[in-house]
Amino acid sequence: MRVMTAGGAKRHTILATIVAMTALVSCHGNGEDFDATGTFEATEVTVSAEANGRLTALDIEEGTTVRAGEVIGAVDTVQLHLRKLQLIANAASLDASKNDVGKQIAATRQQLATARHEMQRVERLLADDAATQKQLDDAAAQVNVLEDRLDAQLSSLTRGNASIDNQSASIRLQVLQVEDQIAKSLITSPVNGTVLEQYAERGEMATVGKPLFKVADLTVLELRAYLTSAQLFDVQLGDSVRVFADFGDGLRREYGGRVSWISQQSEFTPKTILTDDERANLVYAVKVRVRNDGYLKLGMFGEVKF
Repeated sequence: MRVMTAGGAKRHTILATIVAMTALVSCHGNGEDFDATGTFEATEVTVSAEANGRLTALDIEEGTTVRAGEVIGAVDTVQLHLRKLQLIANAASLDASKNDVGKQIAATRQQLATARHEMQRVERLLADDAATQKQLDDAAAQVNVLEDRLDAQLSSLTRGNASIDNQSASIRLQVLQVEDQIAKSLITSPVNGTVLEQYAERGEMATVGKPLFKVADLTVLELRAYLTSAQLFDVQLGDSVRVFADFGDGLRREYGGRVSWISQQSEFTPKTILTDDERANLVYAVKVRVRNDGYLKLGMFGEVKF
């Protein structure tokens, strides 16, 4: 059986560490010629309150992973629910006050039917010379009066019901508005991502537009670098590139990237950015998408090799 001395074990540990680090790093002096440098960034979304009231819940903290549409907090909605119940009760009361047209004109219809029957009877009597023309004229006039009364009743009752229907429709719209306000009282994240900063706590008062937290999808980051017009000649959208994350002290990790955006407008060289042609006054910004394995952080420096 092979016995390892303490000194041999120490050398073995150092050797294993060197081998592991070799897979992660490369030194500044390895001759790697980078085409551009930049920093890693992500699309950050600041989520603000859409309702006024006390924050009854906000179940997040910095570093929390959230899903798009997931309810992670709420603003007090008691008054909104009470307002909704009141509106529903008002709508029910209005509906109950609608005119029952059939019942309200039933008596007039019966009078009109009787008057018409009477006119027909007088017409028969007049044909047999048992009635006078005046009696027939009076019967016909009575029919006309009742017909006009029925038309007036129908018109009045119809207008009244139409007015009630309009008021009920207005209340239903108000109910929908309250329901929308209740929905906006629920705090959700618009994107899948990680909470970067939290600006409010449970129990605080929220107002419309007040920032609550900032979230970003950190699974894919973008390295924003700058190229001269000469370099840009050989770069196109969708190109695969090599990206090296700079961890400092000569430590780097290589990633595969893809050019996702190229600015159409040149700009003056940012002071913190270096290119292979430092004499160039104007450069073009490009973004390279890189899938994050968990090591990449926002603001970290990186290099690009096209």
